[in-house]
Amino acid sequence: MKVIPRDQHCISRKNISDGALKVMSRLRSQGHQAYLVGGAVRDLLLGGHPKDFDIATDATPEAVHGLFRNSRIIGRRFRIVHVRFGREIIEVTTFRGHHDSGDENSQETGGNHSRQSDKGLLLRDNVYGTLEEDAVRRDLTVNALYYDAGSFEVMDHVDGLHDLQQRLIRVIGDPAQRFREDPVRMLRVLRFAGKLDFAIEKSTANAIPGCAALLREIPAARLFDEFLKLFLSGYAAASLEQLMRHDLLQYLFPETDVLLHRDEHALALSRAAMRNTDQRIAEDKPVTPAFILAALLWPVVVRQARQLEHRGEPPVPALHSAAQQVIGEAVQHVAIPRRFSQPMREIWEFQQRLEKRPGKKAAELVSHRRFRAAYDFLLLREEAGEETGGVGAWWTEYQELSPVERVEQAPEEPRRSGRRRRPRKRRGNGGSSGNSSGNNSGA
Repeated sequence: MKVIPRDQHCISRKNISDGALKVMSRLRSQGHQAYLVGGAVRDLLLGGHPKDFDIATDATPEAVHGLFRNSRIIGRRFRIVHVRFGREIIEVTTFRGHHDSGDENSQETGGNHSRQSDKGLLLRDNVYGTLEEDAVRRDLTVNALYYDAGSFEVMDHVDGLHDLQQRLIRVIGDPAQRFREDPVRMLRVLRFAGKLDFAIEKSTANAIPGCAALLREIPAARLFDEFLKLFLSGYAAASLEQLMRHDLLQYLFPETDVLLHRDEHALALSRAAMRNTDQRIAEDKPVTPAFILAALLWPVVVRQARQLEHRGEPPVPALHSAAQQVIGEAVQHVAIPRRFSQPMREIWEFQQRLEKRPGKKAAELVSHRRFRAAYDFLLLREEAGEETGGVGAWWTEYQELSPVERVEQAPEEPRRSGRRRRPRKRRGNGGSSGNSSGNNSGA
């Protein structure tokens, strides 16, 4: 282990949240070890300002929970404690040990044990250990640095500081074995490589192709959580490039992956959506998973809708059916909640309405709750090279008009015949019946 003293690193307590400092101080006062660990230490050493702070300790989850009334134990695969200070949550984990060192019947730890599937996937990982064991059990060297707020020292057990200086993402231990234990680690490798703009160490990168298919074993709900981390952390564009470079996008969005390699417009749209999302996050504007998902799956929807139209289905029902089919298939891989899939559908179906320049109904569309997202999506489609007849510019100008100017600007809607068709009389009853078999709705 390397110990980096205060005068050889740039971490200062003033850049650490009060909540994290309180948790570490309380644990130390009760005779426990407590260290700041993970991304917060990494980002502080890189000169950043982390928002999340994680603590590692030798205290069991039950012991931590007993010290903080404002806490709760969560998790099954690996139990952790969340300590809440207002809106801030400090995540506290107990040092992890080796898989074969646990006692499943331990009363003191509430079941200190691990369990693996036949393929090596860790199903449960509640084995507690020492600081040294915890360091080598972590995923990446750059995330296995510990800061002691009492001595102001940084502890490095895995040469993480070297990799941080060399801008390298390296898995701790044998990469293939670590990926088999938890295939999601491959996505984490790509996410941090994209986020930090680091290179992936050679042996780590070489192990990905042989383990990639193990991602099929991961529940769709967990992959959705990883999707959020990949695309809603401000580095969506870099994450997309990493996923495509290492052929892992197919395990999240298989149909999209095929089209992005074949269709330049599909690829351009996805890239534009990622840049747009990253920019909004950088400007502290709201973002929604629905918009990114709509962009990633739009090329698949368009392809499916065209196939249905070729079979004779009208455009509007074809798009509606395609949207339903594509979402139904997508959720088998990434569990998209309905609160996002419904807005996705609305954004897609709105595209046809925007392309029609709907005359006097344009004002009604502008006031629709989904207009802004659909309009932004339309502009991204045009940016990607899709042909829309220039309606994006028309809608941009329309929104800047006054109410009077909007009426003048709106194109005339096609007029229907002003003559009302009379209902046809039934034969044989003298026309006494008021029922009609024709169109009685008028113009």
